[in-house]
Amino acid sequence: MASIEEQAKPRSAVNDIRICDQCRHIRIKSLTSKLQAAAPGTEIKVACKSYCGPCKRTGFVFVNGRYIKGATEDELLEKIKPYIKK
Repeated sequence: MASIEEQAKPRSAVNDIRICDQCRHIRIKSLTSKLQAAAPGTEIKVACKSYCGPCKRTGFVFVNGRYIKGATEDELLEKIKPYIKK
């Protein structure tokens, strides 16, 4: 059982954010730093997502169970914000 102190601590939200390392529509380093600013403390996983059809046409990021796509990094960030747990 958890102690009273552990129960009183607020739990931080955990975000599952994944970026495809093969995507040609985004710059991984700059997008990763922007995502870290939007979701501090989140581990961002960078690897192939086997989502090649849409990945060839537009940039995308997997956020908490949803594939979010956008033509630019800024568009992606705006679309991602509602799905990030705070």
